[in-house]
Amino acid sequence: MGINLLAIASGVLLSACGHQIQDYDNSQPKFELDRYFDGEVTAWGLVQDYTDKVTRRFCVEIDGSWEGNNGTLVETFYFDDGEKSYRTWHLTKTGDNYQGTAEDVTGSATGLTQGFAFQWQYNLQLEIDGKAYEFFLDDWMYQVDQSRVFNRTSMKKFGIEVAELTLFFDKQQPIRGCQP
Repeated sequence: MGINLLAIASGVLLSACGHQIQDYDNSQPKFELDRYFDGEVTAWGLVQDYTDKVTRRFCVEIDGSWEGNNGTLVETFYFDDGEKSYRTWHLTKTGDNYQGTAEDVTGSATGLTQGFAFQWQYNLQLEIDGKAYEFFLDDWMYQVDQSRVFNRTSMKKFGIEVAELTLFFDKQQPIRGCQP
């Protein structure tokens, strides 16, 4: 039992030593969220449950527009099971910080860019089998080059990770969008 307790305690302590946005301060290219998400972008993603099993696949078409420091991202999601959903983000940029709201987000989302990375955190309302649930999302985006961004999102309930999302964004693909 002592070894099991030590293993659990070590795991908890190591998880507290995760990466931070400041780790990417001097990395390139500098991720300018308002420039990247200005215009059309297409992304493809996977949802994996806590066992790492892929439970859903999707494509999302994003149309972004900015006026000064205020932006709107209109997202249309196409899921592999035929579901289609929408989200509209209203964003405000202040230096390297971002605030955002959306119809299914509780309160405000907060984000920060450093170097090629962007961290975005928010509480999302999801309907599952007719019942509403709230999840905490910790979203990390990494700009690879002028056209491509990778994204990993940890989805938690009561502090426990219940799913992980992985996305790949491409600005060169929007002509075709999510259509096969």
